[in-house]
Amino acid sequence: MNLTRRDFLQMAGIAGAAGFFGPGAIASAWGADGDPYEISDYGNVTLLHMTDSHAQLLPVWWREPDTNIGLGSARDQPPHLCGKWMLEYYGIPMKTKDAHAFSCLDYTDLAHKYGKVGGYAHIHSLVNRFRQARPNKTLLLDGGDTWQGSATSLWTKGEDMVGAQNLLGVDDFVGHWEFTYGQERVQDLIKNKLKANFLAQNVFSSTWNELVFKPYVIHEISGRKIAVIGQAFPFTPIANPRYLTPDWVFSIHPGHMQKMVDECRQTHKADAVVVLSHNGADVDMKMASQVQGIDIILGGHTHDIMGPKPFRVGKTIIINTSTNGKVLARFDLDVGKGKINGFKFYYLPVFSNLIKADPKMAAYVDSVRTPFKTKLAEPIAVTESLLYRRDNFNGTFDQLLCNALMDEMDCEAAFSPGFRWGYCKLPGETITMEDVMGQTAITYPQVTVNEYTGAEIKNIMEQVADNIFNKDPYYQQGGDMMRVGNIQYTFNPDALIYHRISNMHIGGKPVSSSSKKKYKMAGWAPVVAPVEGKAVWDVFAHWLKDKKTVRVDKLELPRLTRNMENNHGIAEPKTYGL
Repeated sequence: MNLTRRDFLQMAGIAGAAGFFGPGAIASAWGADGDPYEISDYGNVTLLHMTDSHAQLLPVWWREPDTNIGLGSARDQPPHLCGKWMLEYYGIPMKTKDAHAFSCLDYTDLAHKYGKVGGYAHIHSLVNRFRQARPNKTLLLDGGDTWQGSATSLWTKGEDMVGAQNLLGVDDFVGHWEFTYGQERVQDLIKNKLKANFLAQNVFSSTWNELVFKPYVIHEISGRKIAVIGQAFPFTPIANPRYLTPDWVFSIHPGHMQKMVDECRQTHKADAVVVLSHNGADVDMKMASQVQGIDIILGGHTHDIMGPKPFRVGKTIIINTSTNGKVLARFDLDVGKGKINGFKFYYLPVFSNLIKADPKMAAYVDSVRTPFKTKLAEPIAVTESLLYRRDNFNGTFDQLLCNALMDEMDCEAAFSPGFRWGYCKLPGETITMEDVMGQTAITYPQVTVNEYTGAEIKNIMEQVADNIFNKDPYYQQGGDMMRVGNIQYTFNPDALIYHRISNMHIGGKPVSSSSKKKYKMAGWAPVVAPVEGKAVWDVFAHWLKDKKTVRVDKLELPRLTRNMENNHGIAEPKTYGL
């Protein structure tokens, strides 16, 4: 029997999951590359950062976006770099393991070569390895969006992920999608289940204007004081239903952040100040320009690749650590009295084929999945093309979802939210019920049908676009542009609100802004108020079962109109009709 490289890696994935690979096997598997996780000793404090795992306990496929457009000063700057532009900026050779981890290029071919990423059992092995090499010097910080994104997290109301965090040994934690379980459930898990410090300096009670959560914690490591200040997602009641957190007020609160930094520095004599943030990369950069005294911002929310070199704003170092357990970031710090003397930074893709699965975490993951295994494994359809979600304007998974909404609800067009979570499926793979839930698992999943005029449709899209493409980061609420089914339009991200979208068509026919004609539209995830309706996963699964086999050969993408010279936020401009 002759084994190909692909055969070997598939076998390696099985062996790794069974615990056959030890740390030393990584070096031989990578050959000349050596062991990418072997790090020389430096400094007296180590920070490990992960974020936006979106409840993916097992390894997944995760593809970086084709498009990540930056506005204003963020244009052509990290993290708004895609494809070859991203690789050139960081000096990463094409078709290498890091090129696969950090860009969308040659995704399917390189996925077969390098395998899946993440998986809590594999992350646990890596974290334990670093802790053993740096005893009593290491903090593990989780940037949030951890309790949402899978069937099991939805069905256990986040408790499966709390158990995983406890076993992993998370020290500090902030939130966003966690809040969509409702404030009572969040408080219950934090008070009665979670071992980590849940931090948020920017969430206040609406009645008394008091902090709901602990704003910061002071860790003593190697005789130094390390302050970690929490920053929850500031737009939670806008991006998600307000009725789920009716008594809490969220904001960016740079003024209060400055107060917390000063309190840590002056009252507690902190030697280093770290902000564990779920702002999103651009918001973190603006906040760093306004708040003095922050040494490091460990960012999340936007799922951006910001490595292997960190970004600086003034004296503040900023990173964002990807998603789905794909990357573990590591700072080794030389912390002196009242300052950081130096640091070394490592941006480490978690290639699960080549890291031994921790037996305790693997057993835990299996235990929380066992009650649901039959439902999770239910085969729904087979895909003949790569399915992914992440892109500024549309993804192939969302294209299928829009098609399903239109067919199942008998509508002329469809909207789907621009969520950035949702992993990939490779061509030839079976879509299971677990995969359907991996794109739709939220606490407000109802499908809605409404009738709108063309002017109303444009207004909805303009409002969403302004939340994403506003030049002021403090008005950017994260996510990507809403996905559309059977709607064609031209888009200028640099324009002002109500002027970004033009030349709109539905079903190939022009839409008049003055016409009274109404279009039947399907959508899901209503945020204004609770509604009755079918769950989107049931609608999607029913459609997929009828199709049996699916593929997406052409995405419904807008035609972009902007000055494309040196536009490095688009991997392949021809995709957008330029």
